Amino acid sequence: MKRIVVFVTLLFVLSIFGACVHTGEPPVKAPVSAGIEAILKRGELVVGTAGTMPPLNMTTKSGQVIGLEPDLALMMASAMGVKLRLAAMPFVELLSALERGDVDMVMSDMTITPKRNLEVAFVGPYFISGKSILTKKNTIAAATNTEDINTPQTSLTALKGSTSQIFVEKLLPKAQLVLALDYDAAVALVIDGKVDAMVADYPICLISVLRYPEEGLASLVKPLTFEPIGVALPGNDPLLLNWVQNFFGMLEGSGELEALRAKWFTDGSWLKELP
Repeated sequence: MKRIVVFVTLLFVLSIFGACVHTGEPPVKAPVSAGIEAILKRGELVVGTAGTMPPLNMTTKSGQVIGLEPDLALMMASAMGVKLRLAAMPFVELLSALERGDVDMVMSDMTITPKRNLEVAFVGPYFISGKSILTKKNTIAAATNTEDINTPQTSLTALKGSTSQIFVEKLLPKAQLVLALDYDAAVALVIDGKVDAMVADYPICLISVLRYPEEGLASLVKPLTFEPIGVALPGNDPLLLNWVQNFFGMLEGSGELEALRAKWFTDGSWLKELP
């Protein structure tokens, strides 16, 4: 009986809301993403990215977002027969944007974790990464385990909302943690000596060493962890999920995915395009 009452009440509320819409109230704005049908109807694939995670995604001097992930996103849009729009925003805002429907998917050096996978779907990995450290201090660069830097005297920075933040909080709880909104700000903290080191994915640390050769930066030789990177997707569209799975399967099988990895990880000519 209580369920029936609740159901009837809900219908009554919805009918009132509908009446408001038809009597001049402004309609509720529909989210950008509503599945693969909406993408095709809109003629545009909207991909969320941070644009600050070289070489997977980064912003050039002219403001263009380039990298392995933008290339993959462009290939997906082309295969769908639609245009691509890259929506750049702070990393910490990406999954919220996906859940709101502001973007169709997220490609931004995002580690596939059990916790994230409870909220959104993932396809991948298309790249394997791991945690590393960027520093100017030889003692930290020579660290062989987390206990070498898990001290109150050590100050670290990590990207807010990232698995690097979780890594520091769980495995380096004694160290001082300063959160940054993007990697440019985090690297600047290390260069300026405001923190001892940055904890981030291995490629970002390595590229930062190459990007600022005059700053005396160093990184670990081997990553500290294993982290699979994938595409985050809405959990309510099995057709879109299946399409992306098959798309990456074809890229892997044809060798195109490996060619893209080589383009961005072995050829550093794109470094001169960064600010």
